[in-house]
Amino acid sequence: MNKHLQLYGQSLSLLTDLYQLTMAYGYWKSGTAEKEAVFNLFFRKNPFGGGYTVAAGLEQAIDFIENFRFSEEDTAYLRTLTGSDGQPLFEAAFLDYLQELRFTGEVDAIPEGTVVFPQEPLLRVRGPILQCQILETPLLNLINFQSLIATKAARIKQVTKGEPVLEFGLRRAQGMDGGVTASRAAYIGGADATSNVLAGRLFGIPVKGTHAHSWVMSFDSEEEAFETYAEVLPNNCIFLVDTFDTLEGVKKAIETGKKLEAKGYKLGGIRLDSGDLAYFSIEARKLLDAAGFKDAAIVASNDLDENIIQSLKDQGATINVWGVGTKLVTAYDQPALGGVYKLAAMRNDKDDEWEYKIKLSEQTIKISTPGIQQVRRYRNANGFIADMIYNTEGFQKKEEEIMIDPMDYTKRRKLDNATPHEDLLVPVFREGKLVYNLPEIQDVKKRVEDQLSGFHESIRRFVNPHLYPVGLEKGLYDFKTDLILKLRKFNGK
Repeated sequence: MNKHLQLYGQSLSLLTDLYQLTMAYGYWKSGTAEKEAVFNLFFRKNPFGGGYTVAAGLEQAIDFIENFRFSEEDTAYLRTLTGSDGQPLFEAAFLDYLQELRFTGEVDAIPEGTVVFPQEPLLRVRGPILQCQILETPLLNLINFQSLIATKAARIKQVTKGEPVLEFGLRRAQGMDGGVTASRAAYIGGADATSNVLAGRLFGIPVKGTHAHSWVMSFDSEEEAFETYAEVLPNNCIFLVDTFDTLEGVKKAIETGKKLEAKGYKLGGIRLDSGDLAYFSIEARKLLDAAGFKDAAIVASNDLDENIIQSLKDQGATINVWGVGTKLVTAYDQPALGGVYKLAAMRNDKDDEWEYKIKLSEQTIKISTPGIQQVRRYRNANGFIADMIYNTEGFQKKEEEIMIDPMDYTKRRKLDNATPHEDLLVPVFREGKLVYNLPEIQDVKKRVEDQLSGFHESIRRFVNPHLYPVGLEKGLYDFKTDLILKLRKFNGK
């Protein structure tokens, strides 16, 4: 058997960057591997120029951590790596240590399907620094991509205003795993079904599909192609009508639809995949309605995204099912979310005080925030009003909180703690054991809908969206500022 077909049947612990392993070796060799550390995973900008992001990928991150281990095959490969002197990169004792390694720390995370914003920790990982470090690359890989695709799908679903969205992107996806995880994330974000049968089986996503141009081209005539398809699959008849002449194709689909009706079946609709979709959909609707097929759907595909769909609606298109592929599963206009994973605190053992860590930069947006962070979301009768990031260590709830925008200290907001609020990060792992009940994918999908409905429409708009208030609790902001000044050796002169 081809060994490449067994890719997902083996350990994935080498799904990492080499520098994670060289740092892990450094921690082990220097005797600091067991120092307790806290890392926060977050992103700096909402994708697609939008006003929000949908958190996704947590279930796969949990699965990775639960099954995290280095196999004999993994360490055998690592034994072959050499340094610049040609000598082994890692000592044999370290590789033996890796084979026994299991995650023993803590993970807190914002549940999948939650609407989130820049600077907010989506995951917080706490435990021996060597373990936390090794998890950086896979966690970013799993969370970044799915959050990006879920956000894209939410935007597309938003513009269709409830009309079905079918995810058709597998053939154009970035590899096998990109296709499968994109289907999952797209469904969470708002797609109603996928053409990806494997994703349907793995995740319980409804699968939908019609036929391709090759089906029509394989027969002597379009009529024969439609009628043969109707004989074989009378309960799944949506005909692709633009292989030769679109409107003539619609007429032939109608004739086949009449024959279906005579046999007690129903014409599901037609699909348009090229040309002027607005014009053809309007003309097709006229033909279908005149023939008595007022319930027949008009499905459209052809490199659609939220902007093209909005344009088609503005032109009066009568499309009511949207097949979206390439531009959804590849996040065509922004190929990466840009999430990061930063060390925020360390201590030698559990009885010591935390030593807070911060990454400085000439760019304010790239200065990290120290602390064991939590996100508190406030809401009133109209919906969500603000998110405050605070350090759980030493935090004392007051009657009124002040939060400060980390990008602009003049933007401050008072928050009455009598206002309903919730902390977004919830326990996922404790002492290496899973303590979180994973929701069904349909519940995650419903959470996205509920979350988006809780935000003002100005945050959901595509052009110049309103900035939802997110800030640091004043104590954390002041501490961060003092730490920056200390590290820059500011002396007041």
